[in-house]
Amino acid sequence: MTSSSSPRPATAVLLAAGRGTRMQSSRPKAMQRLAGRPMLAHLIDSAARVFDKLIVVVGPDMPEVEQLAAPHAVIVQNERLGTAHAALQAEALFGDGDVAVLYADNPLISSDTLSRLLTESRKDDTGLALLAMRPAQPGRYGRVITSAQSHNVQKIVEWADATPEERAVNLCNAGVLCAKAQDFRCWLKDVKNTNAKQEYYLTDVVGLAVREGVSVKSVEAAESELRGINSRAELAEAEAALQQRLRLHAMEKGVTLVAPETVFLCTDTVLEADVLIEPNVVFGPGVTVRSGAEIRAFSHLEGCEVQSAAIIGPYARLRPGAQIGEEAHIGNFVEIKNSVIGKGSKANHLTYLGDTSVGTRTNIGAGTITCNYDGASKHKTTIGDDVFVGSNAILVAPLTVGSDSLIAAGSTITNDIPPDALALARAKQVNKPGLGKKLKTALKNKKGNG
Repeated sequence: MTSSSSPRPATAVLLAAGRGTRMQSSRPKAMQRLAGRPMLAHLIDSAARVFDKLIVVVGPDMPEVEQLAAPHAVIVQNERLGTAHAALQAEALFGDGDVAVLYADNPLISSDTLSRLLTESRKDDTGLALLAMRPAQPGRYGRVITSAQSHNVQKIVEWADATPEERAVNLCNAGVLCAKAQDFRCWLKDVKNTNAKQEYYLTDVVGLAVREGVSVKSVEAAESELRGINSRAELAEAEAALQQRLRLHAMEKGVTLVAPETVFLCTDTVLEADVLIEPNVVFGPGVTVRSGAEIRAFSHLEGCEVQSAAIIGPYARLRPGAQIGEEAHIGNFVEIKNSVIGKGSKANHLTYLGDTSVGTRTNIGAGTITCNYDGASKHKTTIGDDVFVGSNAILVAPLTVGSDSLIAAGSTITNDIPPDALALARAKQVNKPGLGKKLKTALKNKKGNG
């Protein structure tokens, strides 16, 4: 029975001091990326939907983790003496409500699961709640042993210490705990380091609570949410699970994925209904694709927005700042960076547009390049409406091309073009009668003598 009193404030302590040693990385474990974002960012997002306050415990010399945690409170664990020791560093900020301790290497826990954990911990007949799972391969996970009568947790047994009967139990510990703040403080201070590693383990809190006669309850969730990530292999497994979740969500919202297993999404990817995604498309962070757009095969998008009925690819790259208008076409081997492409405009082949504004109904010919960088600064190219840019044109910024103008193929444009004008900027062609045949004959003779 849930208490009728108003909910107490809830605090989540996120443990993010791990160095990532098993991943053979110079980057902290919390900063390893899943679906385009650091693991810690996933956990912060889920926890912030449930808890009133977040505290992130980091190791020394982890400025990037501290920056990611902002504006939430950050505590530094100067000595890595175990998970209970890490949680205890945040004790002064617990407050008087409920406290949950989470792990940065458990980044896929959903806000729904955290809400169920908090609700269970607040029940009158619960003193401590923990998360548990039933993995397909329990392996070396610690086992959660419960009472047959009450289903209360009696103990957590590490695999190495478990009997054959206990190893046969498939309910496994995920390590996440939640209880009243005053109780958590006392248990953390009572945890001992009498183990082989001489570390203070958070899981020992369960044994302390049981010995006090406190009712310990487990809240089950899927293995795909609760899996720990301690190695590159486990990171890849978590990535696969998260991608599957994101793909299913997209299809449920009306997106067509022709070959779902080949499409890779970020957690912030926005795909509206009736978007079509062909095989082998990768979405980096910050992408929005509006209804009716098509993203064709082997395209890569990051930090961009694609409007309705636009067509991207195949083999297109949209870099940060690309804004593609309605019904625009960005074709094969075209790269767009920090540029706006107007409604109905086309760049269908082998083109680079950087720091460029293109108006409506403009056609950019194959091989066109905007030269936006002079070695020191970036410069902008502005192209108006209904412009025709011939193939292999070089547009040297800063540059303005007026509406309804035409640029002849092969031109190198260094000056502004007024509206309605034809611009030609080519070297004069010179023909030398008979010289071509002479050169070919000389080359053949040289090859024969060689």
